[in-house]
Formats: sequence, C-alpha cells, structure tokens
Amino acid sequence: MILSGRKTLVLGAGKSGIASARFLAARGATVALHDRKPVADWTDEARSLKVSDGVGLIAGQIPSWLLDQIDLVVISPGVPTNTIPARYVDRKDGEVIGEVELAYRFLKGRIIGITGSNGKTTTTTLIGEILKNGGFDTLVGGNIGTPLLQLAERATEETWSVVELSSFQLETIRDFRPHIAVATNVTPNHMDRYDLFADYAAAKHRLFMNQTAEDVAILNADNETTASWATGLKARVAMFSVKSELDEGLFLRGRDLISRSGGKEKVLTTRDDIFLRGLHNVENVLAAFAAGLTAGVDPESIRETVRTFRGVEHRIEFVEEIGGVKYYNDSKATSVDATLKALEALSEEPGKTVLILGGLGKNAPYTPLAPLIGKIARALVLIGEDAGNIESQLAGTAPIIRAASMSDAVAKCAEAAEPGDSVLLAPACASYDMFRSFEERGTVFKSDVRSLNVVGKSS
Repeated sequence: MILSGRKTLVLGAGKSGIASARFLAARGATVALHDRKPVADWTDEARSLKVSDGVGLIAGQIPSWLLDQIDLVVISPGVPTNTIPARYVDRKDGEVIGEVELAYRFLKGRIIGITGSNGKTTTTTLIGEILKNGGFDTLVGGNIGTPLLQLAERATEETWSVVELSSFQLETIRDFRPHIAVATNVTPNHMDRYDLFADYAAAKHRLFMNQTAEDVAILNADNETTASWATGLKARVAMFSVKSELDEGLFLRGRDLISRSGGKEKVLTTRDDIFLRGLHNVENVLAAFAAGLTAGVDPESIRETVRTFRGVEHRIEFVEEIGGVKYYNDSKATSVDATLKALEALSEEPGKTVLILGGLGKNAPYTPLAPLIGKIARALVLIGEDAGNIESQLAGTAPIIRAASMSDAVAKCAEAAEPGDSVLLAPACASYDMFRSFEERGTVFKSDVRSLNVVGKSS
C-alpha cells in the first residue's frame, strides 16, 4: 500500500486515531486528524501531532473543499461508518478503511484474531501468554489497548500477533485475514449503535470472511449465534463447549477439560487448576487451549500457563475482604450478558451478592438479570444515567438503593452487605456518563474499597 503523497483524513482523535495519523504521516501522506470536540479538549498527545508530525488538526464540521481533496479515510472504532465525511469520500471513489485494515497491510507474520461480546480480553491475554511461554515471538494488541499499527512496526515474519477485535473495528476491514480466528460468543450488545442484533452479529462474523481452507475458525458450540457459523465457513472449524461432549473438539466433562480428535481423547487440564472464577472462564480457557494447540504450542506448556494465569484487571478481579465481605471489580461488564456471567460466577460463593449496576445504557433490556438477582442478590445499588431505567425493569427482584457517586455506592454496599457476602461491581452499562473509561471506573471502585478498609481499621 503506497501512502506517500496521499491526502488522508483520520476520523477520531483517540488512541487509534493518533496511531493512524502518526503512521500515515511517517510514510509521506498528507494527514488531517478530525474530532468533533474542540481541539482544546483533545489529549496533549493528539494536539502535539501538529508540531511533531505535521498533522493538520480539524475540529467540528469538516469543510467540503477539504473532503473534495481526500482519497483515503481512516476511521477510528468509535466513529460510526455512516458518518458524513466517510460516506462523502466513499461515494467519490476514495478508500474508507479502519486502523486495523491499515495495519494489516503492513503487518508481517501470522495473526490470531479474537472477537466476542464477552471474554475476548481474557481470552486474548491468555492466548498471548500461552504463545509467549511456548517460545513463540508474540505481540498482543488491538482493542485490548495497543493499536495494531504499533504492532505492525515491530512484527517480523516469525511473529504471532494476538489481536482482540471489536465489532466496531471489524466493520471497516477489507482484506484482513487471521490465520486463527476465535469467537467466544455473540450476545446483544451495543444496541445503541446497531439497529438490529443481526447487524451486530454480522459485524462480528466479518472476522472470518477472508479466511481460507488453510486457516482455522474456533467457535463456541454453546452460543446459538457462533454455533450457526460452523457451516459455510471456508476455514477448518474447531468447536468448544462447556455444556455437552463434542464428537470433535474441546469440552468440559465433570471437572476435566477434554480434547477429542479422531476418536481419541486427552485431558488438557482440570477446573481445579484454573484460578479464574465462573463457567464462562472455562469457556475462555477452552478457546485459548484450542488456539494454542492450533498454533503448535506444547500441551503441557499450555497447561502450566493456564494454571498460573491470574486473569485481567477489571474482570471479576478480587479487590479486598473487609469485615468478612469480599469485594470484586468487574467494571468490564458493560453488557447485560457480561453482568449475568459475573453473577453466575459469584453464585458459587456461600453468601449473597450486593450488586452495583448502572451507567450509560446501551438500549438493551435488563430483565434477563431478574431471575438470578432474585436468587442471590442481597441488594442492588444503582448509579449513573440509566439508574431509573434499571430500577423500573428490576423492581421487586431485590431491595434497590440509589447512590450519587462510586464512593457513595461502595459505602452503601458496605452497609447492606453481611459477613460472608460479596460486593460486585458489574454495571451492565458503559462508563462514559461518569468516567472516561471502564478502566477508570474500576480503578475508582478499587480505590474507594481500599479507602473503606482504611476507615474500618482506623475506627
């Protein structure tokens, strides 16, 4: 892909957009970086591109005379693909792609791509650890934090790039082809962006569209959507399940994780050797095992990596035990299904759960949480913009308490919980009404919990 001399527009001045603008400018393109926010509200790193890389900065509406000159648009994941500048350039035969597609055209080595509504970060991180510990030259990035363009600058022909991919990123791929593609599950999410669940699922399915018979697609047999994809793919399909034994694939039998191929079985590991809580994390381990085995990692090496893996921050992360109450941070539970999985994991604990819900809603119903909340919740503590909507849908399932801030929520959880209980932050909502990211939300929660502990000790 020749970039020198091309007039390019990068939409979105976040982490992905900054990486794209810098990458394009370094290769001789004329670059304009756009964001709807005033330039004064951009990050220091984004504003510095004007001086350090010669990137033009545009805020608000883009003038039509500029769009007439653009022949390449690179869209950041948070920017809808039907935005007017992208449609304008596309209609005049310009090229419209995302950062992942741009990176792919320069990325050396082999790719493992992971998508899913839930579990993709844990699975991506675990696969990265499996390959690294197995002696493979490994890079990990994508939606997980490091833009793929930064990996493209470091990868060699011997590198395995393990890449987490969101539906937003997959919307703008063209030629991107993973050698191993993993779908952990697909359940309703981001319905504030998609008109129909089918549209969201279709974006996820794009991960497999360029695979060939030389590639492998790893699918969750227990998820209706991903299981339906097993027929029709060009890649060789490998399935995993925690609910049933498979004729071919990886599955859970009792406490054992089993691999069956050609009528032969092998015990890969046991649930007792998995630190991560919840059946959904057994799914993640099975998916990661399948990817590691496909890549050629020694099974014993994979088993040892799984045994020592302690999970990812903000995913059912144990914070503290205070006064006999355990506090867990699952700020990454930004969908109803993710919250349901976190609740299911804690349902194995002996006590009740005090659950913090709320934030910026995604137009998905909260009622699927009602049965489990009715069984295990001591109380619901509601925060954020969608608290009223949540209360209207879950009224009567458990006592409901409103909180004005995260510190207020933590304090009210401490009041409501009894010794033996758990307090769980699993909001089922995005964080942007109160925080800059789910990471910040989880960090604030952990700080407030630890402050609670300090207060308890001082008193």
